[in-house]
Amino acid sequence: MSEKPATTGAPPPVEAPTTATTPANETENKTTTPAPASADTLEDKVTNLTITDKTTDSQPSTAQSTSSPPPAQSTSSPPPAQSTSSPPPALHPEAASTTVPPTSNTPTTPVWPETPPDHPLTNLYDSIPALVTEAQHSEIYGVELSHSSPFPTKLICQKFLRANANDLGKAKAQLLATLKWRAEFNPLAAAEETFEKERFEGLGYVLEVGNVPGSARRVLGKEGKDVKDVVTFNIYGAVKDNQKTFGDLEGFLRWRVAVMERSVHKLDLANATVPIPDYGQGPDPYQGYQVHDYLRVSFLRQDPVVRAATKKTIETLSAYYPETLSRKFFVNVPVIMGWLYQAVRLLVAAETAKKFTVLSYGNLLAVELGKDVPKEYGGDRGELKEVGEAMKLE
Repeated sequence: MSEKPATTGAPPPVEAPTTATTPANETENKTTTPAPASADTLEDKVTNLTITDKTTDSQPSTAQSTSSPPPAQSTSSPPPAQSTSSPPPALHPEAASTTVPPTSNTPTTPVWPETPPDHPLTNLYDSIPALVTEAQHSEIYGVELSHSSPFPTKLICQKFLRANANDLGKAKAQLLATLKWRAEFNPLAAAEETFEKERFEGLGYVLEVGNVPGSARRVLGKEGKDVKDVVTFNIYGAVKDNQKTFGDLEGFLRWRVAVMERSVHKLDLANATVPIPDYGQGPDPYQGYQVHDYLRVSFLRQDPVVRAATKKTIETLSAYYPETLSRKFFVNVPVIMGWLYQAVRLLVAAETAKKFTVLSYGNLLAVELGKDVPKEYGGDRGELKEVGEAMKLE
């Protein structure tokens, strides 16, 4: 096949929010955001031509969640006269519902497996009240962090622990920084805002896709329920004017965060029912995919305003959205650049490299994500602009 022509559309701003398990190594303007253990993003390696690799492939923690054995019933006291058996032992409040077999009319509350006192999750969960008080904010990704809702709160804690290879100190620092940032930036409001059509039309979409091969979200399906994956599309070739789109850095960042926030909310973390495994013990089913489409984008130069917007976006999304993306796809990448990406993949750790897939032709995306993607990506759906969900524009 012939190489795709490149034009002078927007150079390739590439982002690595949370696809890597930790905040990105690339920063613009020094910030006080903690720097949890992370893997350099593949796109950064290509842009900077510096190959480094940090802690994505650090040895996974061998500590596994263990359940505490139920307390033994006492047999020393005789049962009351009106009863033929001893009263049931007292259970941990979170596990109490397990003693009553659920019926079709009995709502069930998900219970996180017990963890020992020295487990990182136990300690991070115990610190939630203090962190919320210090940040003066309790919401992350639509989840209110509170001991009154232990399951979703532990799920958020687990994401921050996995992002930091079970390093409790780093996870706690990143969680606190995220709470403070959300209190100031208010991404929930950004996700509902209306943006300038002239600046952002056609640049970003969120799409729910079914039947993704090998999807980790299949464990969430019950009674034949089809659990869809969430895919975010970034269409860089749709940029008409670099200065207009990227020149107002804060305005661009607010739009980009809004797209990210919208995609994360479709994961429905507040209503999660399946625990996330410990770091190194299995995939997280509450993650999405990201597609970067470079059709009609020139790789020959990079506008300074685009570079600045790219760095700020990487810094923000990777710091405050850990463990929300499982894989990234770079599609319609010119063949020569595809070779360069593949060469870089040979120089980074396997765990990092498998998160990135470079496709020279857009229609190959259906091979990776199945036929439920838009037709320009080889699927059976309508065009992305027809089936994808964009931000409100005017």
